[in-house]
Amino acid sequence: VQLQASGGGLVQAGGSLRLSCAASGGTLSSYVVGWFRQAPGKEREFVAAISRGGQTTYYAASVRGRCTISRDNAKNTVYLTMNSLKPEDTAVYYCAVRILTLSTVPATYENWGQGTQVTVSS
Repeated sequence: VQLQASGGGLVQAGGSLRLSCAASGGTLSSYVVGWFRQAPGKEREFVAAISRGGQTTYYAASVRGRCTISRDNAKNTVYLTMNSLKPEDTAVYYCAVRILTLSTVPATYENWGQGTQVTVSS
């Protein structure tokens, strides 16, 4: 399965964005999907993950309460809605998949798509 993240952009602090992770060449419902981000000079870090059926989600402490991960398996797409954005949320956001269980570890995911840039101005 190939993944493409989109929906990033420039937003003021306190604003909102909805990122999309669209899949092609496969059925996204077969996978756990994770969102990650990487800021310049920093390691890639976990943001959120969602189970195959969407019943289970998990968030990094830094975004919990401000972000919602969801999926529409009929559209083969996973979303990350981000509210109350902060300058420290500025990064390239990526989606990736893995089999079975949720994980916060980037190395356990695969099929990384091209990221989408999120820039939050203060």
